[in-house]
Amino acid sequence: MPRPMAIVLIFPVAVIVAALTAWSSLALWYRLPLPDGGRAIGAGVFLLFGLFSVAALASRLRIKALLSFAIVFALVLFWWNSIKPEANAAWAPDVARQVTGRLDGNSLTLTDVRDFEWRSNSDFTERWTTRTYDMSKVRTVDLFMSYWAGPKIAHVIFSFGFEGGEQLAWSIEVRHKVGGGFSPLADLFKNDPLVVVAADERDVVGVRSNVRGEDVQIYRLRASAEQARNLLLEYVAEANALARTPQFYNSITTNCTTTVAKLMRVAGDKVPFDWRLIVNGYLPDYAYDRGAVDTSMPLDRLREIAKIDVRARADGLSPDFSKAIRLGVPLPVVVATP
Repeated sequence: MPRPMAIVLIFPVAVIVAALTAWSSLALWYRLPLPDGGRAIGAGVFLLFGLFSVAALASRLRIKALLSFAIVFALVLFWWNSIKPEANAAWAPDVARQVTGRLDGNSLTLTDVRDFEWRSNSDFTERWTTRTYDMSKVRTVDLFMSYWAGPKIAHVIFSFGFEGGEQLAWSIEVRHKVGGGFSPLADLFKNDPLVVVAADERDVVGVRSNVRGEDVQIYRLRASAEQARNLLLEYVAEANALARTPQFYNSITTNCTTTVAKLMRVAGDKVPFDWRLIVNGYLPDYAYDRGAVDTSMPLDRLREIAKIDVRARADGLSPDFSKAIRLGVPLPVVVATP
């Protein structure tokens, strides 16, 4: 084979082998059930093997090298697919329980609704409750954005409003163990399971605005009561499914934003793919462009109004927290479809 043609054919193969080597080495580092030293050795050996395979592509050993790499990578892939989320572990208290729901007519009963009283990240009163909601009284759905690492990344919470003013917030989170924490890179490699939390707003929103000092914003969504009910039922279905079959959180493919997008599609809403579903700090921009929030003012003005921090801290996590943080935030008009 002429040398230029060989280079053209070998280069993309070398890129693929290098990428699979990097992924496999990280997977072994993060998930091998060994002490740090053993994981380092396992990841290092595979990395050297992969680099040797890439180098061998430029020699007469290329076919043997490719076959050897394919066999070893297949073994790694078999091991990887055998890793399942833990059903029971020493979970951190705030994600220790997975909410579940049962629908009987219009009556929705939720078990393990979180109602923590937070004084600091490490000082709190733990409460889990069972509650019943009348689905015929669901009226609104609001989007909370909690910015914890600059303007590009945020945690997403949806909250459903009922006739009479009651709010029920849903948060899709990493179920980390006691002493663990959120790591975007580690959570690409089956590090922690996914958990769905249903909670009072002064718990799941208030801990972020009043305790952790995050920049929390609220956007009232243009959704009909029927759309809100359908989305709430999809949250319940997702929670029940996770209770039956745990799955891993993934920083890119299965996180608080991508899972919500999936639920909204199942509930009947059109959610075209957009890069802002991944770089989710720009989700309000996406919602604004699609007319899902109030568009009677510029987005920059709406974003300023949406910031709840001052109102939340002035309220101090009182029983009127949900009402206080919505003061001055516009609720867009829902246009009835003919």
